[in-house]
Amino acid sequence: MVGAALKDGTASRNCVFEVFARRLPTGRRYGVVAGTGRLLDLLRDFRFDREEIDFLVKGRVIGDETAQWLEHFKFKGDLWGYHEGELFFPNSPIVGVSGGFAECVILETIVLSVLNHDCAIAAAAARMVTAAKGRPLIEMGGRRTHEDAAVAAARAAYLAGFASTSNLAAGLRYGIPTAGTAAHAFTLLHDDEQTAFASQLVALGHETTLLVDTYDITQGIRNAIEVAGPRLRAIRIDSGDLSVLAAQSRALLDELGAPDVKIIVSGDLDEYAIAALRAEPVDAYGAGTAVVTGSGAPTASLVYKLVEVDGRSVVKRSENKRTVGGRKTAVRRHKPTGTAIEEIVVSQGTPSPMPNDRRLQRDFIVGGRILDDVPTLEQSREHLRECLISIPWEGLKLSQGDPAIPVIQE
Repeated sequence: MVGAALKDGTASRNCVFEVFARRLPTGRRYGVVAGTGRLLDLLRDFRFDREEIDFLVKGRVIGDETAQWLEHFKFKGDLWGYHEGELFFPNSPIVGVSGGFAECVILETIVLSVLNHDCAIAAAAARMVTAAKGRPLIEMGGRRTHEDAAVAAARAAYLAGFASTSNLAAGLRYGIPTAGTAAHAFTLLHDDEQTAFASQLVALGHETTLLVDTYDITQGIRNAIEVAGPRLRAIRIDSGDLSVLAAQSRALLDELGAPDVKIIVSGDLDEYAIAALRAEPVDAYGAGTAVVTGSGAPTASLVYKLVEVDGRSVVKRSENKRTVGGRKTAVRRHKPTGTAIEEIVVSQGTPSPMPNDRRLQRDFIVGGRILDDVPTLEQSREHLRECLISIPWEGLKLSQGDPAIPVIQE
């Protein structure tokens, strides 16, 4: 497309592209904007080096004119969108990109790959946080996805409200609190469970968590308290009927004089399993596979569509894939109490102001320059927390239903 547009003179026509989802995954009542901070970091250094250009030329992917254009490429347009941590719904224009056609269209893949992944993870993680009802969650999915996706997933889960991650690379890169426990292999390495527990305590102290279900969980708990005493921080249960085992473990710990020892459970937990454990004496959850796979919805199904050319609205009319043309402006409308009631989206204009409206879009890149006031990960995490409080309580249900609030296109 870039090569053809350079040849016919349309490459520099001023265009607006928008990112949105036509629908939410089945059973979801909201989406979560995530990945904006990662995207901006990637766009800061988005260039084509000599090796890459030579590869494209030799493979006859591009011609000399396009090669020269890529050699000097730097995005000089604008990018705006919803605050990271904002909620979105079908047809919410969560990101907009404007500039010459060529420079905007070449960003499509990186924009969608980042946002589709991170938004999917954050939405699933947010549902788990809601299901946990204030109990902390540890992200533990690093071994269930691509190594780079694992770091991005840890960031998205933390944005959504997870307390920590077992991914140390994410801790280093994004300052996310880290936590973890030993695996069954460490227990099996030693001649008996007591020796393994004692070794872990020598290395890490009583603030560690002992995995007690390698053999018999009841004896494992007895061994843990025998070796560590009541000052042990926590035990972890990773298998079996977690509801029954949590209750039995709490009773046994209390009987052994260790009422302050926490119980952490893990093992293929998703939002439904976490909700089912709500009444049990569980102090924290470790969630992995369901987090990094979006709990069954590994993509947010976002699309990147051209909506405006040289100030003129353009519309795709394909059956089942129609778009609304023109650059959009969006506001969230609220009751005086702060409860969100609807999202208003206006094409090539601005919504008529109403009391308690909140504008949803902000600038991130202007004239190719990334602005200095981009929200931090901590600020985005807090923003999502506030957004989840603002939607009607029905919107937090795990059951299937309509989006938490409607999007009205004017």
